[in-house]
Amino acid sequence: MRGVAMTEYVAVGGLNVAKPLHDLVRDEIAPGTGIEPDAVWSLLASIVRDLAPRNRELLEKRDRLQAQIDEWLRTRRGRPFDVDASRGFLEEIGYLVPEGPDFEVTTANVDPEIAEIAGPQLVVPLDNARYALNAANARWGSLYDALYGTDVIPETPGAEKGASYNPKRGDLVIRRANEILDEIVPLEEIDDGEAMSWNDVVKIDLEGNELRVRRRVGDGVLKDRNAFVGYRKGGDGGLTNVLLRRHGLHIDIEIDPAHPIGRQHPAGIKDIVLEAAVSTIMDCEDSVAAVDAEDKCRVYANWLGIMTGTLTATFEKAGRMVERRLNADRQYAAPDGSTLVLPGRSLLLIRHVGSHMLTDAVTTADGRPIPETFLDCVVTTLAALHDLRSSDASRLRNSRTGSVYIVKPKHHGPEEVALSVELFARVERGYGLPENTLKIGIMDEERRTTVNLKECIRAARERVIFINTGFLDRTGDEIHTHMEAGPMMPKPEIKNAKWMLAYEDWNVDIGLETRLPGHGQIGKGMWAMPDAMRAMLESKQAHPAAGASCAWVPSPTAATLHAIHYHRVDVTARQQALAARERASLDDILTPPLLDRDLTPEEIQRELDNNAQGILGYVVRWVEQGIGCSKVPDINDVALMEDRATLRISSQHIANWLHHGLVTQEQVHETMRRMAKVVDRQNKGDPAYRPMATDFDASVAFQAALDLVFRGRHEPNGYTEHVLTRRRREFKAKQRKGA
Repeated sequence: MRGVAMTEYVAVGGLNVAKPLHDLVRDEIAPGTGIEPDAVWSLLASIVRDLAPRNRELLEKRDRLQAQIDEWLRTRRGRPFDVDASRGFLEEIGYLVPEGPDFEVTTANVDPEIAEIAGPQLVVPLDNARYALNAANARWGSLYDALYGTDVIPETPGAEKGASYNPKRGDLVIRRANEILDEIVPLEEIDDGEAMSWNDVVKIDLEGNELRVRRRVGDGVLKDRNAFVGYRKGGDGGLTNVLLRRHGLHIDIEIDPAHPIGRQHPAGIKDIVLEAAVSTIMDCEDSVAAVDAEDKCRVYANWLGIMTGTLTATFEKAGRMVERRLNADRQYAAPDGSTLVLPGRSLLLIRHVGSHMLTDAVTTADGRPIPETFLDCVVTTLAALHDLRSSDASRLRNSRTGSVYIVKPKHHGPEEVALSVELFARVERGYGLPENTLKIGIMDEERRTTVNLKECIRAARERVIFINTGFLDRTGDEIHTHMEAGPMMPKPEIKNAKWMLAYEDWNVDIGLETRLPGHGQIGKGMWAMPDAMRAMLESKQAHPAAGASCAWVPSPTAATLHAIHYHRVDVTARQQALAARERASLDDILTPPLLDRDLTPEEIQRELDNNAQGILGYVVRWVEQGIGCSKVPDINDVALMEDRATLRISSQHIANWLHHGLVTQEQVHETMRRMAKVVDRQNKGDPAYRPMATDFDASVAFQAALDLVFRGRHEPNGYTEHVLTRRRREFKAKQRKGA
């Protein structure tokens, strides 16, 4: 299918390339890389010729295995689920592959942000330059701002945020920040070693190469003297910055007694800046609505700007125009007098589209669309050559070890991982890159990858730098895989089902068994409530405590607060302790979250309302505004960070209950119409919003939501991308026709 705008194509290298994409590569991406533009398309053509048939065969294998599982489950319907029989069946059909001997990951030339440092990780849509820059710059975040602007500190009488700075709230922020310092970089008195609070500090000095803190009576030092690693001084010789480090993460204490906030602190501390988003995933996939060549060009152009260090974004904020660009590195004097330079930006990974998506931004000579993930790999690696091959010492660099970090989603088992490894090798050879320059992050978000995770890692053992439990997509796949087994638990209960708990532990266990730490990250999933930072601060410490060296957060502010957890928890020590435990139960993972009790009509309708409202609230922005990820109000008007993974769960859950008769088609239709009015109300302040309830039949978004539910059982693996892409193209075509 041609693009919605009937894009002009250029025949080159045996392919038809949409002219905007062809021109972007020719005029902007290729120059300076040493690669001729036509060679890019010749490389892609050879990859499509050699690897596309194998990709197609693996997708067909997915469908074939699911059909076998469906039939097996149908024959056993009405009987209790038998995990032993299920495991035997999955082994028989090749879904569950034999596990080979022990091995160790050997990935080399990995930046410390991935290999060694545990910390928060952001995921950001790459089609939005402003958001991408915000995320890249979220390596450092103001603790004062994060405390002041969120619900971590309640808005008690007199301590409200307000439209202007509230000194009373500022006092609470300073006290809470000092308490956090007491916890992560504690002080002790020089004379007797007794504990001393940062709240009592009135001055910070250097004596030789040691940090001294002064109280009105008595001096103190850091309990861990090695935590002091750098400083800056002002023109008067006084300290302006004190740099501390704990568990590999830095804390920059900024001192300015003349600053309005510094005047409130007895020691003149105007801010405490935490090293926060150590790494960030620039996303081409679940958080992006890119359906044609025009959209892909925007994604690729932003990635190019980041790789060259030239990306900017200009926007209005608080009544004035602001230009955002990438932050420079940070420089300090070390205690021994040497210069210490720290990265000013997050280390960036890029997530490509899954292998099940095709794109007509490039087609074969006879007009067939190609696997989009092939295009992503060829073009984004070409852009990354600007980072890898630059001889300009002043250029802002991403990888200091000469690597490109690519997150691959939606793999189903080791054969598909092996195909990605071969794709990477082909691109490396085509661009003259050293072997294993392209590193792979494996999203453990599909059931067949989970149960075969060790073999998936084995297939990429020289490249793997990341395994991450994507519990949202994983839940969607769990529901779809067992669609024929029976109705599923309500969504909130699935989070605590034994398969989920075992899955989260299993990912860590396999990562530790294969010696991934020191080479790559073991990651955990997203905190979905961007405005509930107090709850996040109270609960998300569970991720580093579980042995995860990174976990996803929805904003730079959340990254700053989540960094506190990595100061509290020594993840390396925690992983060493966990390595001795018994591996999580595969039988538990293989046990689906089937409903085991009777639900009242009220419980069923409440669950249906929640799912329908969530689907509509997300889909209407995706289809009619091209927004792939945003804060979407839930049925209780609580803002949740939504992307295609959350949509996959909700649509599959309704499809499952519909299939097993817990709800009827008429009930779903009525609920969708009623919830559309709720979503219309929630978006009434958005001038770009088009109400659905005024004409359900004419609303492309409303029809897309119905497709996701009523066709959900037949969508491969329950994915939402095909429906969304088709309906987004339909909407764009209508817009162009109307214009």
